[in-house]
Amino acid sequence: MAEFGESFTAHMVTSEWTVDGGWGPLELGPHAPVSVPPSMVGLHYGQVVFEGLKVYRQADGSVGIFRAQAHAARLADSARRLVIPPLPEPMFLKAVDLLTAANQDSLPRDAGSGLSLYLRPLLFASDSSLALRPARSYKFVLIAFVTEGFFADEPDPLPVWVSPVHTRAAPGGTGNVKFAGNYAPTYWAQEEARMAGCRQVVWLDAIERRWVEELGGMNIFFVRGSGSTPQVVTPPLGGTLLPGVTRDTLLNLSGRLGYEPREERVSVSQWQEECNEGTITETFACGTAAAVTPVGTVRYRDVEWNVGTGMTGPVTADLRQLLTNVQTGRVPSPEGWIRFVPAPTPRNAAS
Repeated sequence: MAEFGESFTAHMVTSEWTVDGGWGPLELGPHAPVSVPPSMVGLHYGQVVFEGLKVYRQADGSVGIFRAQAHAARLADSARRLVIPPLPEPMFLKAVDLLTAANQDSLPRDAGSGLSLYLRPLLFASDSSLALRPARSYKFVLIAFVTEGFFADEPDPLPVWVSPVHTRAAPGGTGNVKFAGNYAPTYWAQEEARMAGCRQVVWLDAIERRWVEELGGMNIFFVRGSGSTPQVVTPPLGGTLLPGVTRDTLLNLSGRLGYEPREERVSVSQWQEECNEGTITETFACGTAAAVTPVGTVRYRDVEWNVGTGMTGPVTADLRQLLTNVQTGRVPSPEGWIRFVPAPTPRNAAS
């Protein structure tokens, strides 16, 4: 299996927006390079947003896109924040239908294979202009690749490093949207985490440098207690956190297992103290690419502590299994969560 995001399927879907015509027809064609001018607004000023969603083989052999409408809404929110014309939801859904139908045979017939089709929608400013203003033309591109998952090569819980210096997002900024410019600035801290022997960086808030916000490009959860009624706690959305679709899914699903979902701020010192006391028994990250990924060890400045036993806990394991079962149709999901793919549509079908 190729590394995450490096081996793409044979097709892609595109559309272009102009001032006079708005969004043009969707076109399904071969996966190919996109020609852009060197003076393109998106290259110079970063007017670029994207999404990530997955398609799963269902237990009955059909193919379903997981929570496509939620991803359509989040892409539209991201676009509006960057003054990009949002892609209408019906057009977004038609695009993911087209690409999934064209590439569904790349998914194994076995719903338990652990593989999914990752879809990457991208909206970018395509103007040839260096004027410091929003662009006057845009392009939509949708590509896909088959993946095992972001941490498929990591069988054990992650060791993570809390950054004492760098922050991911500030109030009033773009932390709550999937803006391309949010990601490259995190590489430095991620390299520092790697040099500290950790797989991911934990982000604290930009004001007090105290409150845990996210883990890498993922949302973070803490499990308080054990047994039949633990609490599943995640930081509240406040403009600096990405409103993760997987985060929302797990908050929704926790009640099925008898867990109490809570949105509550947790400080880094509180995290350490409650782990040492045995109050916080598990910690995990979640996201479309990562699914549910346990955290085993935390390093902050010159201190290190284990979360629980340092191994995958029962709440994390149960939520991960339930999420997988919902995504693959083994257990019922709320209405509209699974978008079943229609029969393949002829090439260059219009929205």
